[in-house]
Amino acid sequence: MSASKQPPYDLLVFGATSFVGQILTQYLYDTHGVGGDVSWAIAGRSQSKLETLRNQLGTGAADLPLLVADATDEPALQALCMRTRVIISTVGPYAIYGEPLIKACVETGTDYCDLTGEVQWIGKMVSRYEAAAKESGARIVHCCGFDSIPSDMGVWFLQQQAESAFGRVCLDVRMRLKAAKGTLSGGTVASMINIAKEMAADPELRRSMANPFSISPAGHRSKTRQPSLKGPGFDKTLNSWLAPFVMGAINTRVIHRSNALQDTRYGQEFTYDEAVMTGRGVKGRLAAYGITAALAGFFMGSAVKPTRWAIEKFVPQPGEGPSPEAQQTGFFDMRFVGKTDDGRTIITQVKGDRDPGYGATSRMIGEAATCLAFDVPKNRDGGFWTPASLLGQPLLERLTRRAGLSFNVLETR
Repeated sequence: MSASKQPPYDLLVFGATSFVGQILTQYLYDTHGVGGDVSWAIAGRSQSKLETLRNQLGTGAADLPLLVADATDEPALQALCMRTRVIISTVGPYAIYGEPLIKACVETGTDYCDLTGEVQWIGKMVSRYEAAAKESGARIVHCCGFDSIPSDMGVWFLQQQAESAFGRVCLDVRMRLKAAKGTLSGGTVASMINIAKEMAADPELRRSMANPFSISPAGHRSKTRQPSLKGPGFDKTLNSWLAPFVMGAINTRVIHRSNALQDTRYGQEFTYDEAVMTGRGVKGRLAAYGITAALAGFFMGSAVKPTRWAIEKFVPQPGEGPSPEAQQTGFFDMRFVGKTDDGRTIITQVKGDRDPGYGATSRMIGEAATCLAFDVPKNRDGGFWTPASLLGQPLLERLTRRAGLSFNVLETR
């Protein structure tokens, strides 16, 4: 967008009446108010639902602008894009509803961020629109929630600290989820079910999903075999049994793309994986086997129509979520173990003080969008970025100052 046609809003929340969209809207209102230094608006397909949401925010929200558009209405989406510097989408599953808005942002040169964890959809969007985004200047940043900001920024922070302490980066990094309290969002579960459904019908997609570099730029690969925990294992460094982490498939690919987009800052032969710590001894081992079996059952069941129907009846639905009290008492604690090529080790921690799927996620995407609007130079290239590769230090500072996240060095040796 040219300087003579600056849009009226800095931020626009599309899908504001979704469950996460409502939490995000409240967060933006509590943080910035209405009519302050940050100009923003909310959008969705129902005027009445938008009005109800605005009325719930507080007495000072009466002037918050409301815009109506459907996720499939391309002219309406283009009109939204022309009115904002950054558009935030909470409308998922993105593989079903997300492409028209990506297309509109790319065509209008509008910056964009979302909460997707659908790696197969990200790959399609990059393939179809990255050249046009570079041409128009639109900066597209996927994965701005629990997947994948804590992992992506956690690795970024660890490498920053390793460079400071050792004078070199860590060629191997492992993320271990030590503890968490909260639930997966209904939108995340719906996206996971949709991925399993698509993979069952598409052998090529199954091959792509097995590739940790599936969303990295063409030619970015390593000769080193990438680790991938598919069953129970044991971590000697942290002295804990491990189980696969459900978000590992998307986070790993985002981090490899971050590495590529930073000119392989982490090294061409960088390796990375993620897992859940289940504890020591027999109890930890049994928990690792139990989580592995549960994940396998979920994805196998989601791939077949009869069992998929049953699963959908018993998991959170899009639009559903925990109470405000549950969101505030949730948390997550992630440990990152990095090793250099000369044998030195650094252990870092990323913590969040809200439940990961809702309270923390809404804050993370709110700060990512604000960072994109105010902290990224206007001449930074368009294209499909990751949180770490585009937002970096300014986002880290915003996350620690406002979003309840902390980044700490626990040990170097």
